Formats: sequence, C-alpha cells, structure tokens
Amino acid sequence: MTVRDQTIAKIYQMPESLVEEVSDFIDFLLWKHSGKQWELWLESAESKAMVESDFSEYLANLEDYENRLARGEIQW
Repeated sequence: MTVRDQTIAKIYQMPESLVEEVSDFIDFLLWKHSGKQWELWLESAESKAMVESDFSEYLANLEDYENRLARGEIQW
C-alpha cells in the first residue's frame, strides 16, 4: 500500500470536522508549494500571527494525541 493509499484510508476513518481540517491543510500545502505567493505571505504580519497561534495549538494537540496513543488510551 502506498503512502497516498494509507493517508486516504486514515482520512476515511476521521470524523467530518477533522476531514475539513485536513482539506484546509492540503489546500495550504498546495498553495505553499506554488511559488512566489508563499514568500510574499511569509513576509506579512498576518502570516506570523497565524503561524504562532494555529500551529502552536496544532502541535500541542498532536503531542497530546501521540501521548494518548503511546499510553494505549486510544487506538489508531
């Protein structure tokens, strides 16, 4: 099974609210890799505020999720 197939399988197991976040993240990645637009956005004050707020929350949630998986509280 390819990484793409594995990722799609994981997405199918998610609740709709998380699928929306994944979709937004995919849009962000596609936009990020589109070139000059990304560089301009990085220079903006909006990008700095967004990165600091949203990404730090995301990392905290991800770390909590990983810890819960490691302790066996939840299963993949």
